[in-house]
Amino acid sequence: MTRDKIHQLSKTRFGAGLQCHKRLFLECYSPKLADPIDPGQQAIFDSGTAVGELARERFPGGCLIEEEYYRHSRAQAKTEKALEDRSVPAIYEGAFTFDGIRVRVDILVRGSGGDFDLVEVKSSTGVHEQHIPDVAIQLYVVEGVGIKVRRAYLLHINNDYVYEGGPYEVMRLFHLEDVTGEAREFVKSAAPAALADMRQPLERDTAPLIEIGRHCTRPYQCPFYGHCREGVPDHHIEQLPWANARLLDQLYEAGIRDIRDIPDSFPGLSALQQRVRDCVSTGRPHVDPDLRVALQEVTYPLHFLDFETFNPALPVYPGTRPYQVIPFQWSLHVRDRAGDLSHRAFLADGDSDPRERFTVGLLDAVGIEGTIVAYSNYEQTITRQLAADHPAFTDRLLGLDDRFLDLLEVIRSWYYHPDFHGSYSLKAVFPALVPESGYQDLAIQDGGQASLTFTQMIAAETEEDEREGHREALLAYCQRDTEAMVRIFDALH
Repeated sequence: MTRDKIHQLSKTRFGAGLQCHKRLFLECYSPKLADPIDPGQQAIFDSGTAVGELARERFPGGCLIEEEYYRHSRAQAKTEKALEDRSVPAIYEGAFTFDGIRVRVDILVRGSGGDFDLVEVKSSTGVHEQHIPDVAIQLYVVEGVGIKVRRAYLLHINNDYVYEGGPYEVMRLFHLEDVTGEAREFVKSAAPAALADMRQPLERDTAPLIEIGRHCTRPYQCPFYGHCREGVPDHHIEQLPWANARLLDQLYEAGIRDIRDIPDSFPGLSALQQRVRDCVSTGRPHVDPDLRVALQEVTYPLHFLDFETFNPALPVYPGTRPYQVIPFQWSLHVRDRAGDLSHRAFLADGDSDPRERFTVGLLDAVGIEGTIVAYSNYEQTITRQLAADHPAFTDRLLGLDDRFLDLLEVIRSWYYHPDFHGSYSLKAVFPALVPESGYQDLAIQDGGQASLTFTQMIAAETEEDEREGHREALLAYCQRDTEAMVRIFDALH
C-alpha cells in the first residue's frame, strides 16, 4: 500500500536516508518517536548555530533569508529576488527546490561572471567523509534549478587560531576548503541510486524492517536509537563493553545477536568481554582476587578527585584556541587514615581564564602525599596539560603523576556486575554498587550538561539570580561525582 502524500526530501533527510531508510521514514512520518534532545546535544546544536552565524562575516554584506525552515515557499521567493539583485554579494540560508528535494544553503557567494560559489559551514575542525553528501545534495539542487556553481566549499574552524580577545578574526578563525571534485563525483556516481532507493520507503505506510546494528551510530547516533532498542535485552551484543566496530560487524556477520552465544574462540573477544558474557549468563558479579590487592595498594590520605571542563568551539578567553579544553571546576573528598572525610571545591567565576587559580587551589588541596583516586585518566591528562601551559607549576603538577589511581581501570580489570548493563560509566557503576544512589535528584545529570551550565553561567546576558542557581547546581553535581567514588571504593572493599 502506498501513501497519498509523500514527504519531500531535504539535506537532513538525505543524510538520514544514507544512514538508514528506517530513520528516514521515521523522521518524515513519526518524528515524535525520536529520543529527547539532552542538554549536551542541544549545546552542540547551539554551538553550530553560533558558528554558522559568525561564518557569514567571512562573506560580508549578504542578504539573510530569515524565514523559518517550515516556510520554504516564502523563503524561496525571497531567495529568487536576492538572486536577481546583482548588488547582493552573498545569500545566507537561500532556499531551493528541485526534483522533490528542498535545501537551505548556508552561503551562496556571487561571482563576477554570473556564477556562484556554494559554501557549507561546519563547526568541525576539518573535512570529514560524511560532509561530502551534504555539499553534494545542495549542489545537485542548486544546479538543478539553473544556477551555475563555480566551486563548492566546506568552511570549517581552524583550531590553530589563537584568540586575542575582542571580535573574532574570521579570516583566521575559519578555513575554506575546496570540495568541488568530491561533491561532483558523489552527485554523478552515488546520488541517483541513493535518491531512488530513498523514495521507495517513503511511499509505504509502514517503516521498513531494518535490524539494529553498527549503522545506528555511523556517522552519528541515530535520533531514533532508543526507540529502535525498546525491548532489546541486556544480553544483546551491543551491550558488550568496548565492543569495537570490527568486533560487532564480525558478530553480526556470524549471525550472533546474544552475548551468551559468543564462543570462547571467537576472534577479537577479550578476556574482559568473556567475563562479561559469563556474568550475563549467570546473573552474578565477577570479582577477581586481584581487586583486593589493587585497593590495598593505596596510601593515606586518600584524595577522591573530579574535574569539570568545557571546550567551546568559539574561544572565550584570550590566548586559547577553538575547542581547547579548559578546566573550570574541581571537587575533592579527602579521607584520612582514621576514616574521617572532608571536602573542598573550586568553581571559576568566568571573568577570566580560570586555569591558574584552578591550579593553585588544586595543588594546595591535594598536598604532597596520599593516593589521588580519579575515575578514568582524564584528571591526570588535564594536569599534564596544565603543566605544559603553565611552566611555573610544571614540576609540582607532573609530581602528581605517580599518585594517581584510576578507579575505572581497577573496576574494568577486576570487577563486573550484571547491573552495569554493558557500561562502566560512573553513572552506571554507582547505582549498581550502591543501591538507591545516583544523580536523579540533581539539576545536572552529566558532564555535558555541566559544561553547558557553566557556559550559561558565565554568559554576559545571564541574570545574577540565574547565575547563582547555575553555580549551586554545578557545585552539587561535581561534589556528587567525588562522593560516588568514595562510596564505590567502600563498596568494592
